[in-house]
Amino acid sequence: MADVNRGNRPLSPFMIGPYYRPQMTSISSIMVRITGIASLGTVFLVVWWLLAAATSESAFGFIDGLLRSWFGDLVLFLASWALWYHMFGRLRHVIWDFGYMLDVPRSEKMGWGMFIGATVLAVVTAVVV
Repeated sequence: MADVNRGNRPLSPFMIGPYYRPQMTSISSIMVRITGIASLGTVFLVVWWLLAAATSESAFGFIDGLLRSWFGDLVLFLASWALWYHMFGRLRHVIWDFGYMLDVPRSEKMGWGMFIGATVLAVVTAVVV
């Protein structure tokens, strides 16, 4: 095996804390993955609601009451935020695939735009629906 000087190797970006400062591009990328998983959880809620509506009145009453409570409103608001954010993340990757906005300042602005845009559109969704 080769003699490797491990002291001069770069630190892993997964060492968040004193060794690595998180950047907007890395945080927004991680959030796209988290919102994708959260959206899958939302699909399970919708399927549960539809199955309950198809099976019995008591099962539907339970899940419908849960989703219409303040907790359900909060979960559905966060789910709509996650859907909007994930959509903006996919759009950002399409823009990058075409070779646009690849420099760091524009990428950071797009990351902030994703957070702000998802928040605004989630509020609009909550008000309209």
